Amino acid sequence: MSKAGSTVATADPPTPAVSRLPRRRGIELALIVLAVLLSVYGYCAVGLARHGTLPPGAAGYGAGLGVLALLAHLAVRLRAPYADPLLLPIGVLLNGLGLVLIYRLDLETPGDRAAPAQLVWSTLGVALFILVVLLLRDHRVLQRYTYVCVVAALVLLTLPILFPAVNGARIWIRIAGFSIQPGEFAKVLLVVFFAAYLAANRNALAYTGRRVWKLQLPTGRVLGPIVAVWLVSVGVLILERDLGTSLLFFGLFVVLLYVATGRTGWIAVGLLLAALGAVAVGRLEPHVHSRIETWLHPFASIEAGEGANQLAQSLFAFAEGGLLGAGLGLGHSYLIGFAVKSDFILATAGEELGLAGIGAVFLLYGLLVERGFRAGLAQREPFGRLLAVGLASLVALQVFVIAGGVTGLIPLTGMAMPFLAQGGSSVVTNWAIVALLVRVSDSARRGCDGQDAR
Repeated sequence: MSKAGSTVATADPPTPAVSRLPRRRGIELALIVLAVLLSVYGYCAVGLARHGTLPPGAAGYGAGLGVLALLAHLAVRLRAPYADPLLLPIGVLLNGLGLVLIYRLDLETPGDRAAPAQLVWSTLGVALFILVVLLLRDHRVLQRYTYVCVVAALVLLTLPILFPAVNGARIWIRIAGFSIQPGEFAKVLLVVFFAAYLAANRNALAYTGRRVWKLQLPTGRVLGPIVAVWLVSVGVLILERDLGTSLLFFGLFVVLLYVATGRTGWIAVGLLLAALGAVAVGRLEPHVHSRIETWLHPFASIEAGEGANQLAQSLFAFAEGGLLGAGLGLGHSYLIGFAVKSDFILATAGEELGLAGIGAVFLLYGLLVERGFRAGLAQREPFGRLLAVGLASLVALQVFVIAGGVTGLIPLTGMAMPFLAQGGSSVVTNWAIVALLVRVSDSARRGCDGQDAR
């Protein structure tokens, strides 16, 4: 055959390699092992400091925490393989440190041991984490239950009114020795409602309504329902004298409204309303007024010969800790009194771990919040973005309010430090928050089209 009549076979162009996101589950596992080892080390350090020997339950504590962490890791590896590898290890380390601090304080109150119950609640929290990761395949499913969430949240917030007050606040349900704080679960439900409603109405919130000075207000038809839910929630909490959670919901509302609309004016309005509300409640509510007076004059009770109050004892504990701390088991923060395992547990961390240790704790919280924000910003759809930012803001605001109160930065409000403080409802809720952030981060990193969302 002639060359002209011959056919030339041409090779197909090479298929470009498909870039895949690194799953980083090995990194997550290594960090979990490190978190468990650090927790066991803290447990052993308490025993050595107090009795000169290793505590008898150290092996069981380490094995239990390790099994829980491993099961949670397997759930993430199975159902959320692209999730952020830092979220779960941070939760394990904070929870483990909280158990160590509560065990250490139990040694001062042998008749009131809280660590065994806290371990049970931590187990339930991890179990809820596993269920959420395994059963919730797509976080957008929650958007279908917008109004179910808000109704359930309002019911949970209202129930404690029917029960007697505890330490001046009606935030607990106590039945036959069993107690639960329903407001902790209501927080997550309200985040889901706010995120879903603002995602569905974000354009109307940003581009409709009247302009007042430099702020464009949405129409009442759009803004009315969410403002009504917020007012009812805060009103119920004020009746229950749970002002810390009221402040938390207010800050959450303002943050999500800003994220949904992109208008910085909402931040200014929120700060103004918060200042006006704080002044009004501080003058009209005697319980809050007394806390403000204690904040302004923390050593007045000492000068009056009545002894140090809780805030003064907390400040003494932080001062005693110095840079490196007195060492686990060697502090005297138990002098704070009945709230040392709950509201003031950060004072124990400050005294026994020092400025370096408590700085590391704040760094862990900061990383948890930052990874939540990162997962939200990487989302392409508005509900996931608002959900992740709302959950991360919930943790950030709670840490700020509690840490600010026990260090004298702001007036004290009664809330539980996430993962650290005694409180079953709180630790279960915090694990649910981490599970939802894991689910959102997995969705965000899957949708990055081959680009590594770090």
